[in-house]
Amino acid sequence: MAHLAAPLPSPRAGASGIGYLVAGIAVFSVQDLILKLLSGSYPLYEAMVFRSLTALPFLLLLVYLNGGTRTLFTPAMGKMILRGGLLFCAYTAYYLALASLPLATTVALFFTAPLFITILSVLILREQVGPRRWVAVLAGFGGVLIMVRPGSDLFDWAALLALGAGLAYALSMVTARRLGTTETAAALAFWGNLVFLAIALAMTLLLADGQFSDQVHPSLGFLTRGWVTPTPRDLALMMLCGGIAAAGLTLLTQAYRVSASALVAPFEYTAMVWGVLYGWLFWRDWPDATGWTGIFVIIGAGLYVLYRENLSTR
Repeated sequence: MAHLAAPLPSPRAGASGIGYLVAGIAVFSVQDLILKLLSGSYPLYEAMVFRSLTALPFLLLLVYLNGGTRTLFTPAMGKMILRGGLLFCAYTAYYLALASLPLATTVALFFTAPLFITILSVLILREQVGPRRWVAVLAGFGGVLIMVRPGSDLFDWAALLALGAGLAYALSMVTARRLGTTETAAALAFWGNLVFLAIALAMTLLLADGQFSDQVHPSLGFLTRGWVTPTPRDLALMMLCGGIAAAGLTLLTQAYRVSASALVAPFEYTAMVWGVLYGWLFWRDWPDATGWTGIFVIIGAGLYVLYRENLSTR
């Protein structure tokens, strides 16, 4: 959902952009799977430390290939760091929700981000939004109510974390709309990763001794669990997340670079395919009829919002 750069004209741009984006989403979906698998044994900040350290050299290479270190130290550096903080909040909330909710549910609730972007574009960017998009936004949040079922025995407050992740991600994307006109995608990614690493290290100092680890809820346990020395296999999985982040970012950046965002952005919803597939293969989670209804309403609303926004942009 990140509009990272202006597209370059090419007769094959459409197919190439879609291919890059679908591949990038598939790569990032593996990271979701890994972190959900690790969430019962390790703290999230530990995985973030190893992930961020592993991604750092890859991102430095991207910076070098996209203008060098001068692109990092610009007048907008503070805003890039702020955006990194928003992304940290978004992905922390998302991964904490993963510890408690089925993978498909978490992904679907996270994809309320386009709905939040519509609201924030009015409040922050003062953009005009027509009645059709407002109806789609309301319908999308109706789908959220269908999925989370507030007041029922099936309600889990971790669903609010997934929604908060969508909101924080939307804030970061609204910020990127302005930064993307002057800053490179590599610089944005580098500062985002550095913020991840700095906050994860701070959380390590605060929580590593395990003094707050007596939490029953899976999401709280994933947040406050003390540092656990990883097995070689699990350490490799955490470090793999860093490589995944760098590779996925490269693919998504290339997708938005070579093709119009209006064409490729809807294919971000292929993440739902992976969420449902991995959820069924590893945990035998399969949405019931109510869950499928909520998923289709949220996705349909999000796609319609993207469609109307693209028409408005034209």
